Amino acid sequence: MAYKSILTILTEADDMAPVLDAAISMAQDAGAHLDVLCLGIDRTQTGYYFAGATAMMYEETLAQAQAEATRLEKAARERLDRTDLSWGVEAMVTQSASVTTVVARKARFADLVILPKPYGGDLPADAPVIVEAAMFQGQAPVIVLAGDATHALHAKRIVIAWNESSEAMAAVRRALPLLVKADQVSICMVAPERHGSQTADPGVELSQMLSRHGANVEICLLPQTLTRVSEVIARHVEDIDADLLVMGAYGHSRFREAILGGATRNMLEHATVPVLMAH
Repeated sequence: MAYKSILTILTEADDMAPVLDAAISMAQDAGAHLDVLCLGIDRTQTGYYFAGATAMMYEETLAQAQAEATRLEKAARERLDRTDLSWGVEAMVTQSASVTTVVARKARFADLVILPKPYGGDLPADAPVIVEAAMFQGQAPVIVLAGDATHALHAKRIVIAWNESSEAMAAVRRALPLLVKADQVSICMVAPERHGSQTADPGVELSQMLSRHGANVEICLLPQTLTRVSEVIARHVEDIDADLLVMGAYGHSRFREAILGGATRNMLEHATVPVLMAH
């Protein structure tokens, strides 16, 4: 399946230019329609008051969120007007508690969502919520950008973090348009003996499936020589100078509807190349 509907979500002016440029590049390459959601987030929570809070203060924070959404929308339209893409831009204001609902509804109708890295620096708490909502509630594949934002969009060498799970399989299926274009696809299995493979040759069935699509595939079986599996995968990505990592997203219920599991979060926190994830 080709990517024909691509979505990106802008919430921070500092992240806007590289994320939007990456989304435009991907949409142009795929011949896809690009939707841009400019989200102003009111981070005051209705129902929670503190001493001295007034209605005027809440109106001010709402006005700030509206102004941010409008500013992002104006800049996005100016940038998109210089392209020959089919595109749409929508500005919305929402409270933090409603971010999941808003993002999930938009992501549900996208073939691919492109988002900035949700961890590091002074990023707000909603950044990982947006990634999680797109994947878990919206059921969309997400490319989380890192480093050079256009890195993933011309991926010549791709690593698949393969552990035979349904989540990893979902990510592979959603990444097919990129995998078949790559010069090299490395199926990376860390300590494959732990996965209880039903075949004598771990990864061979996935390799055969991708090869039939025309992908140039190799299988790389790695021992777990580092504490975390994610560290072994990250080193392999670096060793072969990969442009993109494809992996399943693992979540579990805790404080919110969905929270990225430890392995997924650790990989995103330390990623030096974009990561395509699906659940």
